[in-house]
Amino acid sequence: MSTQRQMSIGMNILGFGAHSAAWREAEAPAKALTDLDYFTHIAKASERGTLDAIFLADGPALAGDVSRQPSGRLEPTVLLTAIALATRHIGVIATASSTFNDPYNLARRLASVDHLSGGRAAWNVVTTYNDAAAQNFGQAASALHAERYGRAEEFVEVVQKLWDSWEDDAIVGDAARGVFADPAKVHSIDHVGKHFSVRGPLNVPRSPQGRPVIVQAGSSEGGKTLGSRHADAIFTTQTTLADGQAFYQEMKNRARAWGRNPEHLKIMPGLSTVIGSTEAEAQARFDRLNAYLGESTLAQQIAFRIGIPLDELDLDAELPWQRIGPVSEFKGSHGFLEAQLNLARREKLSVRELSRRILVGHRLLVGTPEQVADTLEEWFLAGAADGFNIMPDMFPSGVEVFVDEVVPLLRKRGIFRHEYAGTTLREHLGLPHPRSQYERTNQAVSA
Repeated sequence: MSTQRQMSIGMNILGFGAHSAAWREAEAPAKALTDLDYFTHIAKASERGTLDAIFLADGPALAGDVSRQPSGRLEPTVLLTAIALATRHIGVIATASSTFNDPYNLARRLASVDHLSGGRAAWNVVTTYNDAAAQNFGQAASALHAERYGRAEEFVEVVQKLWDSWEDDAIVGDAARGVFADPAKVHSIDHVGKHFSVRGPLNVPRSPQGRPVIVQAGSSEGGKTLGSRHADAIFTTQTTLADGQAFYQEMKNRARAWGRNPEHLKIMPGLSTVIGSTEAEAQARFDRLNAYLGESTLAQQIAFRIGIPLDELDLDAELPWQRIGPVSEFKGSHGFLEAQLNLARREKLSVRELSRRILVGHRLLVGTPEQVADTLEEWFLAGAADGFNIMPDMFPSGVEVFVDEVVPLLRKRGIFRHEYAGTTLREHLGLPHPRSQYERTNQAVSA
């Protein structure tokens, strides 16, 4: 097996697929979103392809028109615990909001998943910007961007302290002497900050991989700061190679500025895929899905992302650039908006064309397995990615064709594993086992 650098690949399970009309193809029954077998089938297929992890997005609100689109989702940490018990190797990444959770409870929940999975758990940190979610937690509207990220920064710090509150060798387990754990290696964190006051320690021992992997998905200034300082992996949204290279270099430099090894921060752009045995077959598959929605709905997705009413857009003209303000002033996802605007500007796309170039805010490729492998290899070798978060158009066929047709091509090119070399998600990602803050402090004192 090749010893050259290997890419990481995650499989993002977005309901019935990344295309919002995927459910209309009825590859899975309507009740699949609450069926464990549906999710374990996707996870096992991904594990057959030796992918690093499966990823579940989440939002604490029922949004959209339930009469027209699939709605409702299981709580990710509960679902992923069940999936972890049905698999052996693949990592499980749960999204949880720092805005609508408590650090202690979330730290405990994720540490529990890490123990039960044998060290395969990860937390995708999001700040949740929609008002519908805020209204489920006693708020009239979501907090401003800066406030959400200020809370998130402290939230992550508290969670990390709690995960570190037990040292790796705290449990002694000496039955003869009657000593279960060394109390000198179990620490209160005594955190007092602007948003949280948490005494600690966590009531769960340190987990198999030291602490769960932290994933971050924001590309705003606040998101870049949070991700470069604390994250092990960043799921990002760039849609052009040049933008991907620029973001990759910026985040590596930011990590270095925090005193981190930039190789320990994995940059993983999202890629939505529509795969066919020929380009014509892939395009026909994509056209069939788009036909369920129609031109108006496709364009409405663009209108929603840029914050301009659909009836004020000309489908055959470029975006109304004069009406689009600074990305920093946008309440929604800065990363998705910036990626979409950059693609439209670079290629001078009309609204109609743009609606067929992006799915769920990410780069889209409609083509053959060879074309998908080519673009993954190009970005990986060109310094735009350490790996990718794959979002097939629909499940289960999208994951199966990726595993059966794309993964073998990547293996032949020597840039993806043939088998798992370790047992934890950190090992899959090529990340070291992190020492607890107390072990680092003790080592510094002894030195």
